[in-house]
Amino acid sequence: MSETAVTASTTFRERLYVTPWIWPLPLLAAGLLAAEVHMGFPGVRSWLPYLILLPLTAVLIWKMGSAKVEVSGGELRAGDARIPLDLLGDVEIIAPEDRRKAMGPHLDPAAYVVHRGWVKPLVRVRVNDPEDPTPYWMISTRRPEALVAAIKS
Repeated sequence: MSETAVTASTTFRERLYVTPWIWPLPLLAAGLLAAEVHMGFPGVRSWLPYLILLPLTAVLIWKMGSAKVEVSGGELRAGDARIPLDLLGDVEIIAPEDRRKAMGPHLDPAAYVVHRGWVKPLVRVRVNDPEDPTPYWMISTRRPEALVAAIKS
């Protein structure tokens, strides 16, 4: 599911894949929706919903897991954003039981968030750039200790 130490300059890499136990429910819902349309129309329109809805659902689930977290080349990359490591401050692991508070009432609206609900641990990385209005990054990761070690090294 994740790779580490890919090259000499890459110290951490992880893709936030959707876990397999999440896939069946959306695919079942798409299949039921296609069956509803199938029952109402004869001919080509009866099988066309299966041909469109099931692959479309699979692609959407796959795209939800396309977020990458990486520390390489002196930068932290999370999702589509990147920041040099020398602009980062304190790094804190947020335990799964504290996730609700950290992502709810304690979350700063200006924070940059790469969160996936199926990945429980979070890492909060403070931003020390005076020109950046973002106070911190909140990143989901399955291996928070390895991410913290990569950022601090």
